Amino acid sequence: MDEDMIGRIDELVQEEHRLHARSSQGEPLPDEDRRRLSEVEVQLDQCWDLLRQRRARRDAGQDPQDVAVRPSDVVEYYQQ
Repeated sequence: MDEDMIGRIDELVQEEHRLHARSSQGEPLPDEDRRRLSEVEVQLDQCWDLLRQRRARRDAGQDPQDVAVRPSDVVEYYQQ
């Protein structure tokens, strides 16, 4: 399961990099790309949080499956 989550994180990071590369070409991103970039960033935060929850539960001897995706307004303000 962690491998699936890491794979999803990798996919999102690649998409984030593609979107950032478009914006670094000197032109602003279209509205649709800006919205997608924002969505990707939130999804990344949620995936990392879920992975951390799973690892913490496993380290504590608890079931790593017993986790839930936290809302964007929660994970958005975590410090990396």
